[in-house]
Amino acid sequence: MTTSSSEATSAAIPAVLEMRGVTKVYRRRSQRLFDRAEEIAALSDVSAAVRPDETLAVIGDSGSGKTTLTRILLGLIPPSDGEVFFRGGPLSSRSVRQSLRADSGVIFQNPASSFDPRWSIGTSIGEPLRLQHPEMDHRSRLEEVRNSLKAVDLDPDTYIGRYPSDLSGGQMQRAAFARAVVNHPAVLLADEPMSAIDMPTRLMVLDMLEHLHETAASSGRQMATIIVSHDLGVVQHIADRVLVVHEGRLVESGSTEQVLNHPSCEYTEHLIAAASL
Repeated sequence: MTTSSSEATSAAIPAVLEMRGVTKVYRRRSQRLFDRAEEIAALSDVSAAVRPDETLAVIGDSGSGKTTLTRILLGLIPPSDGEVFFRGGPLSSRSVRQSLRADSGVIFQNPASSFDPRWSIGTSIGEPLRLQHPEMDHRSRLEEVRNSLKAVDLDPDTYIGRYPSDLSGGQMQRAAFARAVVNHPAVLLADEPMSAIDMPTRLMVLDMLEHLHETAASSGRQMATIIVSHDLGVVQHIADRVLVVHEGRLVESGSTEQVLNHPSCEYTEHLIAAASL
């Protein structure tokens, strides 16, 4: 297959996050007393990378290994074998792991369950700053929270003092994005961010993702986004590249146009056919 000039240029840009030959094995204890624990490979020899200012989509059926892959990439769980690198440094180094955690944001599948109902939205959004930048004074932290709310089109004066129970599903999702990007992360992980919202809100969130990338770029920062999604319409609209995972193996990868319009793998064809039903 011929590589386009844009893909070649992209490939030449150093990855902000990269996994090389990663395997993840879980052990499930046997119900019988003297039987050995069963080993289950959630990932098998997977290599992948995400570059600055790129949106990478990870797709596959439930149980395919998508969540395991992204959690290992973000340093949330360790691999059984292989290595992950952040800005060239191995995550096996504690200092590199700490650097990644301070420079990444996560949007959970169900935004409502990720907010403490006792805390105001402003307090929840500001919590990453309090933890990662203890030297920041209250006034500076408040200003960052307000800017983050503005970035997702939520009026700070209206929403900063509200509680999760006061917000609609779409507003909660916006607040989740605001919290994830308040510390200007180098890497943003969105795990099924569209699954709990209706179609109009999905379109709004897509526009918001594009706006966040544009805002980061205009400020001289780059933000790589990793999105896990079953919705291929969302993937086609927002992703630059796609990884297809099946039974713990990376079966296909490439540009979004290449993978979704000219798949080379039968499993990818199955996913596309199922999505169009």
